[in-house]
Amino acid sequence: MVKRETAIWLRKAHRYLGIFLGIQFLMWTISGIYFSWTDIDEIHGDQFRQEVKATSFEGLLSPNELKLHDPVTSLELKEIAKTPYYWVNGQALYHARTGNVKTEISKEEALAVAKINMAPELKVKDVQRIETVGNHHEYRGRDLPAYVISYNHDEAVKAYVSVKDGSFQRVRHRSWRWFDFLWMTHTMDYEGRDDFNTTVLRAFSLLGLITVLSGFTLWFISSPTVRKITSSNKKRK
Repeated sequence: MVKRETAIWLRKAHRYLGIFLGIQFLMWTISGIYFSWTDIDEIHGDQFRQEVKATSFEGLLSPNELKLHDPVTSLELKEIAKTPYYWVNGQALYHARTGNVKTEISKEEALAVAKINMAPELKVKDVQRIETVGNHHEYRGRDLPAYVISYNHDEAVKAYVSVKDGSFQRVRHRSWRWFDFLWMTHTMDYEGRDDFNTTVLRAFSLLGLITVLSGFTLWFISSPTVRKITSSNKKRK
């Protein structure tokens, strides 16, 4: 059997590892429970949106009539405040009837875009323009600048519309923000949320494995059944 000093050392190591890792294990458990009990469509904010009906337009210019500096590699017809626009090469917005270049959309046009995307019962509280966001912002990784449309709602609902092309970007609300926070604690990526290869996560995973193995070892060396089997084998020899 293992020496008494070794057993004591194993117990201390197991105890302190458990204390050190306990909070993170608790967060993994809480976040896992939250993820399994939530509807991902509701987290995305689908309950705050309405189906966007396709609009048809007449009298549009041919893309060949646009005064473009580069060949067309992508072309998308967009509706902004009931007006048709061509979004060309993912860079420039052209009025689809006049061919005029539109550098950015206005606040009123952003409200019109949000209106056809968001549920009609939602009431607008405020509209702001944002130029930059931090790594922990709920709009990180999306097109900037953008308009933030805030609504009077218990869930603190916000919609984001791109200034460059008038595209409806995202819905954010309180449940999503909780999900985002718990996702951060689950992945242990405290910068961008989605990196599963962080040094911190790898270290805690290895320490967690060591903690479990030390627990099994302690059970083995302190189990009366194992001791009886070991003593019986020694007597037979």
